This record gives sequence, C-alpha cells and structure tokens, in this order.
Amino acid sequence: PRTSRIMNTLSLLLGIRVHAENENHHLWNNHGIWFLHYTVHPTPFTKERIRRSLGTKDLKVARERRDSFFAYLASEAAKAAVAPVRKAFAA
Repeated sequence: PRTSRIMNTLSLLLGIRVHAENENHHLWNNHGIWFLHYTVHPTPFTKERIRRSLGTKDLKVARERRDSFFAYLASEAAKAAVAPVRKAFAA
C-alpha cells in the first residue's frame, strides 16, 4: 500500500516569512491600535488569515509583542515536532 506524505513531521513545523527590510512586517494599524496579521494553513488546501490586537498604540511596543508572539509560536511548533519522535523511542 502507498503511504501518504502529507502528514509528516515537516508539516508540523512553523514557517514564518519575515522581510528584513520591512521592520513592520505582520503589523497592521487599525484606527491607531496595532494588530498582528498573519496567515495559517491548517491543511495543505486551506488558509486562514488571523488578526490579533496587540493592545497598544505604540509601534515599538507592537514590534516587541509581535516578536515575542512569534517566538512563542516557534517554541510550541518545536515541542510539537519533537513529541512524535519521543513517542517512537519510547515504544
């Protein structure tokens, strides 16, 4: 039987696109309040645009909150990618 390669550990890894020349990438100002705007792909065939309020009018604070949020997402994705490997060794 042929196995599917769609759901493998690589699909659990997070891919964040950041343009170094644009330090406001993923930031969106809506009437003075900064929002984080990004896209997730729950399946290979769908996407969902997410907008989350950063709760600030200060651009510097918004950048810090964006960076800490993406660092948190990256750490969670790393944990999720390691979990199946640990299960395989435990079995």
